Amino acid sequence: MADTPVVNLGDNSAEHVAYKLMRHIANAEGVKLEGMGINSNREWIIKTYIMCRTAVSGHSNIEHVLGLGK
Repeated sequence: MADTPVVNLGDNSAEHVAYKLMRHIANAEGVKLEGMGINSNREWIIKTYIMCRTAVSGHSNIEHVLGLGK
């Protein structure tokens, strides 16, 4: 049987902090995630969340966080 990934959903979990950071970035960039006039797409949401998740997991190398290699 394959190992089931553990996802923590508490207010201070890395996943929740990454989600809140993604929402903050969306707001700062004028990207609407909900309601009328939604201008985000699946790729933007997933890539941005992954970058945020990487950032909150302790990576301080900006190139790594942004997925630029090195």
